[in-house]
Amino acid sequence: MEQVSKQIAAKLLQIKAIKLDPANHFTWASGWFSPIYCDNRKTLSYPEVRNFITDSFIKVINDNFSDFDVVAGVATGAIAQGVLVAEAINKPFVYVRSKAKEHGMGNQIEGYLTAGKKVLVIEDLISTGGSSLSAVKAIREANCKVIGMCAIFTYGFQKATDSFEKEQVKLITLSNYDSLIKYAVETGDVSEAELLLLQEWRKNPATWKK
Repeated sequence: MEQVSKQIAAKLLQIKAIKLDPANHFTWASGWFSPIYCDNRKTLSYPEVRNFITDSFIKVINDNFSDFDVVAGVATGAIAQGVLVAEAINKPFVYVRSKAKEHGMGNQIEGYLTAGKKVLVIEDLISTGGSSLSAVKAIREANCKVIGMCAIFTYGFQKATDSFEKEQVKLITLSNYDSLIKYAVETGDVSEAELLLLQEWRKNPATWKK
């Protein structure tokens, strides 16, 4: 798994799905300042990367989640990837909105999901874990069981780790912040000074300023 984590980190950097800019910063939707920005939707535009991610998901799923009925993608970033996974393993697919629609049927879960089903959730990115666990809550409120979640990448924030443990959700990610930074240092994309900054940011991203 460590090798896969490194390979995916390399691919995300190469196609600029992940951008590192320790000398400046990005501003997230939350208002946080960050030396890193991740947009895994870009992976869909690169067939070789897209297929590698799907194949890696399938291996993780086969090794860790043998008994489930439905694949659920978290909107919007994980809808396409969730479909690819569901197609590869021939399972039904649904996706979960951040909140219920304010028109039409008022659905939060789109697709056909009946009570009692066991659901595996696919996510593209784990930051604080809030939106991911909101999807878990919606599935549970539909009287279904979430058997776990698989994601492409995680920043590895302690807040997310604590939240997933509290909600008793098994989380497996294909790659992570530590693998990414290690690879960036090995390739010379990140200097020793920048490494220290990146490590400091991860400790307390909500209050970080460059």
